[in-house]
Amino acid sequence: MRFTLRQLQVFVAVAQHQSVSRAAGILALSQSAASTSITELERQSSCQLFDRAGKRLSLNALGHQLLPQAVALLDQAKEIEDLLNGKSGFGSLAVGATLTIGNYLATLLIGSFMQVHPESQVKLHVQNTAHIVHQVAHYEIDLGLIEGDCNHPDLEVQPWVEDELVVFCAPQHPLAQRGQASLEELTHEAWILREQGSGTRLTFDQAMRHHRSNLNIRLELEHTEAIKRAVESGLGIGCISRLALRDAFRRGSLVAVETPELDLARQFYFIWHKQKYQTSAMREFLELCRTFTAGVQRSDEIVLPNIA
Repeated sequence: MRFTLRQLQVFVAVAQHQSVSRAAGILALSQSAASTSITELERQSSCQLFDRAGKRLSLNALGHQLLPQAVALLDQAKEIEDLLNGKSGFGSLAVGATLTIGNYLATLLIGSFMQVHPESQVKLHVQNTAHIVHQVAHYEIDLGLIEGDCNHPDLEVQPWVEDELVVFCAPQHPLAQRGQASLEELTHEAWILREQGSGTRLTFDQAMRHHRSNLNIRLELEHTEAIKRAVESGLGIGCISRLALRDAFRRGSLVAVETPELDLARQFYFIWHKQKYQTSAMREFLELCRTFTAGVQRSDEIVLPNIA
């Protein structure tokens, strides 16, 4: 065998970051050592794996074919190394979660996972759906927990638990007294919404697809907590997951506005790359997630600690 695991490690890092210098920094190598590793891998195999444009390297067709196999081999090698070092095989796990899942579910799930496997090293990346899909597709993280649709051809998508968005307002808002609004009424309100690229915004836009041009969108924010604060202060009305609003509704600091004419139901999903090797840590974490929501019809029915 003419290549080494170290060469594959450098290849994967360069492929993910499209830069030898950034890959070298991540792997604690000198730039010349990383560059030499790539050059040797290509020379030994008599193949070119990257297209070069100045300092930027991008995978060519052969490089794209090699990447998933190299990632899988490195994952398996890490499991072997852990077993030889007397570990259980639950080494590292990189999870991506969209904001609602990341803020209200993922930290609890990771905490439970690490209690069972205290030797594991888990990283949580909380971003919007588009960003998590990109990270999973480029092998930057092991799996994603998302709240928006994913149609990426390279990714496996499996349903997890149902979720529902809800329109809400401040207690002093006129709609709070009625607790319900028609589509016509909603078009006259100022809105505080999530940003484009988020699963929450996608679900909202699909529900309002025939009325989007008439909406007065006052603010677009990247965080659900910021939206809640803005709505509490009377800047407008919002629409996010019932899960994220459960404690605010309990306290009375925000009020649900039911919208019978809108379909705001959606699904939480698991995603991972179809060609990615599933480590024992991945398999166990997925099973933990499914067990956590077993028997639950909708996300806001999940038993969570109350937030004062």
